[in-house]
Amino acid sequence: MSSFATHAVVNQVPPLEDYSLYDTDPALREAVRREGADAWAGDLNAHGAWLGRAQTLAAGAEANRCPPRLLSYDRGGHRIDHVEFHPSWNLLMGGIMARGLHSRAWSQPAHGAHVARAAAYVMQGQVEAGTLCPTTMTFAAVPLLQREPAGVVDFGGQWLTALYSREFDASDAPLSAKRSALIGMGLTEKQGGSDLRAATTRATPLGAPGRGGAYQLVGHKWFFSVPQADAHLVLAQTDGGLSCFFVPRWIPDGPRNAIRVRRLKDKLGNRSNASAEVEFEEAWGVMVGEPGRGLSVLLEMAGATRLDCVLGSAALLRQALAQSAHHALHRHAFGKALIGQPLMRNVLADLALESEAAMALGLRLARAVDERADAGARALVRVGTPAAKLWVCKRAVSAVAECMEVWGGNGYVEEGPMPRIYRETPVNSIWEGSGNVMALDVLRALLREPDALPALEAEFARAAGQHRGFDEAVARWRALLADGGQAEFQARRIAGGLARLWQAALLIEHAPDAVAQAFVASRLQPDGGMFGELAAGADTQAILSRAWPAVGAC
Repeated sequence: MSSFATHAVVNQVPPLEDYSLYDTDPALREAVRREGADAWAGDLNAHGAWLGRAQTLAAGAEANRCPPRLLSYDRGGHRIDHVEFHPSWNLLMGGIMARGLHSRAWSQPAHGAHVARAAAYVMQGQVEAGTLCPTTMTFAAVPLLQREPAGVVDFGGQWLTALYSREFDASDAPLSAKRSALIGMGLTEKQGGSDLRAATTRATPLGAPGRGGAYQLVGHKWFFSVPQADAHLVLAQTDGGLSCFFVPRWIPDGPRNAIRVRRLKDKLGNRSNASAEVEFEEAWGVMVGEPGRGLSVLLEMAGATRLDCVLGSAALLRQALAQSAHHALHRHAFGKALIGQPLMRNVLADLALESEAAMALGLRLARAVDERADAGARALVRVGTPAAKLWVCKRAVSAVAECMEVWGGNGYVEEGPMPRIYRETPVNSIWEGSGNVMALDVLRALLREPDALPALEAEFARAAGQHRGFDEAVARWRALLADGGQAEFQARRIAGGLARLWQAALLIEHAPDAVAQAFVASRLQPDGGMFGELAAGADTQAILSRAWPAVGAC
């Protein structure tokens, strides 16, 4: 026997795999039930089991190790602007479309459909976040195209049929040769960024101008989401002002459209998903909506895309928490499991509060979408979505960093899941409007939507009188809102305070008292701190057992 047999592996954590993302999340199951989607519990359970399989988790990692690549020309020298993806991407997209996350809530409307879709989205985002981008873009486009009258393009026929399809078709071909379709967006330009009115792309009518008419587009887009999509919604200037255009990848009954992909973006995260810079060399498109109303059209879509940012951040936070709790159960230090260390329990319980609050607010907003026929529900979506996007997406960045730290040095190594989760997290705060844009949008909604404040007050009222800290925080928020002279300067405090209060109200009304008490005590004080500062007396066992049921056995 060799005298150098020194490498006995001990105290390393087994991978978290072959588990159900739904069964291991009691808070998510409760939210699905209370927000009206219990009829979908069976589907969600099956989806959670598929996502937790070792093969599905491996596909998520592989899709990011092998990012898409741009093929500008085929071997014969023909310009094709084709984006090639790894087979793992196609497997994950197939799962998304089979479950209808891209369109089912619109094509088969039913009570709780948007809540069920939100819950499935939160689980999907835990496994691979890049595939959420084409899912969201398509989902946001469907209700817009459902309203468009027949014109040069019959949206109500072939296009909506393809968008409703539950079979993923990755081929680059005219729509008539495909089994399904995806939609992307092209809004921002080099000189404008969030200032979409600064767009310089120009659209010229090819015949009668106006809604449903054909146009020729010349210009560029600095961020062209989902460049492989079958069509994009694009902003361009016309004589009537900034308008929205439907620009297909292939001209109907014609050749490939003149959309030239100059390069793919080399991004910090979201590496499985392609984002591009493009030039329109007299590209063909159709006006969607009324002339000069392009921003209104796209801002309506932003309600869906911004809510998906909230859900996507909640997904990343949940997966980071699950990975950290699993790690702490199996890793030992200083004579005991990490989960048994008092300070580690404080940190993990604090992160569990953040995770449940993010998910609860996301699913509550999804229920408001389901109830959008009611003016109060529409107002809640209008004011609550940007507030949630500001708060949840920003908090997720620091929370995921804390989860990575639970792993110590192993969390910083690319072989594990934490670096990819961490790189994914910032994009949701930036994409579809950064923090300042969201905060100012909350102010606009509070000023312009007469139903917004009463609807919020009704949400808060259901939790009033149960926790002094909550009641005092509501009073401070009202006083801040009343100071109109400082409203813009204090916009982040107003928007972030709104999100925290709504999260607290939901937890007070629905979560166990241990969760609600700890959240109110740690989140609604005037001076916030870092994660892991829960007050003495917080019931960490109750909080952690709810967040990760395996903790209950220790």
